[in-house]
Amino acid sequence: MRLHLIRHTTPDVPAGVCYGQSDVPLASSFATEAQEVRKRLCTLLEGDVPSRVYSSPLSRCLLLAEACGYPDALRDDRLMELNFGAWELQRFDTIADPQLERWYADYLYEAPTGGESFHSQVIRVSSFLDDLRAEVQKVSVENEDSPMGEVLVFTHGGVLLGAGIWAGLFSMEEAFDHRAPYGGILTLEI
Repeated sequence: MRLHLIRHTTPDVPAGVCYGQSDVPLASSFATEAQEVRKRLCTLLEGDVPSRVYSSPLSRCLLLAEACGYPDALRDDRLMELNFGAWELQRFDTIADPQLERWYADYLYEAPTGGESFHSQVIRVSSFLDDLRAEVQKVSVENEDSPMGEVLVFTHGGVLLGAGIWAGLFSMEEAFDHRAPYGGILTLEI
């Protein structure tokens, strides 16, 4: 079974603003970007209809899922971006929280005040992927003649990194060298 994780398109957020789990608008380029994502998905799917389509509940992912033809994508909170807690929608250069320095020194394991660490996000994403893999195995056993086909997940950059770690493509320490662009797609075999 192939799993395609699709990062949302460009948000309309000023540079330097922290917006993990905040529901932010999309850039005016959304229609063009979404059309490009849809074309790439059509190529990847080769005419197949996905067995399942999931999405983060945040509008930037739901809107892309809808633009790609999947308005009824199953929402799962585990597919949300990193929770930046008290720092959400603040400019990084104006955050006066002493925790910010600790987070900068160890952003993999330190959490923003009231938020979650990247390590915690990876655990959350891994939980979703473990459940999906168990479902794939169950469907394969119950329906040998028609195993689960393609699965789409409309989500965020941090989730794509967590999925790459889960799949063994790179370590947590190397993850941020593998960031997907807006509208990027990571394909995994499960």
